Amino acid sequence: MTLDLRQLPRRSSRLVDLNLLKIRISSNLPEFDAYAYFSRFAEEAPSAEPADHEIHCVDLDLALDRDTFDTGELRARADRTLRAKRFRAGYYLNHIFGAPAHLITEGHRSYVFGHRLERTVWPYFVKRILTDFAVDHGYLHLKAGGFTFADGSATLLVGPNGGGKTVFLTQACRAGARFLTNTHVLVRDGAAFAVPSAVRIRRDPQFDDLIERHRLTPHVESGDYLAAPELLFPGVPADTGRIRNIVITAHDPAGHRGFEPISADQAALFLDQFASAVTNYGLKDDLLVHFGGDFEKFTAALATTRTQLTELVAGARCFRANVDMLDPGCRAEVLAELGGEPAGKVPGPAGPAGATRSAGPTG
Repeated sequence: MTLDLRQLPRRSSRLVDLNLLKIRISSNLPEFDAYAYFSRFAEEAPSAEPADHEIHCVDLDLALDRDTFDTGELRARADRTLRAKRFRAGYYLNHIFGAPAHLITEGHRSYVFGHRLERTVWPYFVKRILTDFAVDHGYLHLKAGGFTFADGSATLLVGPNGGGKTVFLTQACRAGARFLTNTHVLVRDGAAFAVPSAVRIRRDPQFDDLIERHRLTPHVESGDYLAAPELLFPGVPADTGRIRNIVITAHDPAGHRGFEPISADQAALFLDQFASAVTNYGLKDDLLVHFGGDFEKFTAALATTRTQLTELVAGARCFRANVDMLDPGCRAEVLAELGGEPAGKVPGPAGPAGATRSAGPTG
């Protein structure tokens, strides 16, 4: 039986709104956990423009469909790219692994066959689609959190895993800043554009009731749950903001404490390794495939990304932060500085040096 990709069983489908682009996600499962990673969905209308990309997920464990698909045919139809080869080995992206899967790409449509495919949608497809969109439309795709102030100015937070950007973002928003984004941001001409998504939270007395009341979906990483930012922070999340500050969070109780300016060159070097999507997510092979293997287009895109990154840090105030945002006095001074009202040197923490991370990016 020849596989007809246009006639795949679709028992659920959502049009995800990522602010600057929309993605259609569908599954042969009536309940598909991948939808929980997103916080905004577009209204369906006959006159609506088509999605920028489509992701069709077929779970081979579903009894009704198990005998419909021949694994030999799936292997034969699968892409011949490095990413497809890794999918077949059960490696999706970064630290996300799962059962072997078959990836078939046709233009702006991606088809994936396997098991527990929510492990592929946010961890891989969204990151790759955002990167492709960015290079095609003149944006810079960064891994970053962010918030805005009342004047519309934005602060971007970048840092290594465990560096404290999550606590920084959460405490800033609870202190009056407006939530912008928690994992991905698209940047162009000094403006940050949010990528709406759910926020990862962990069970503790603060969130237990929220998890139970809203029946939140577990994250692919054990022990975490997914919540829309509207459930966690006051007000409506911002869609965009003019970038005023870039803060590199480096929480280390044993290290040098403080909130201090750094040079644009230092910020650029750090962002290139920890925020640039192509570098941080290991998408260089995918980007080369996106350009059809064209060396000139590929290298031109990388050069543009480097220029955009240089211009971004040159137009912003850049800081390094090793502070305790859970301490009210410290938090107030940091936010005053970021808001354009210098409050002098930020002291070391008065409270505990370390804090349990209770909310975090979806990754």
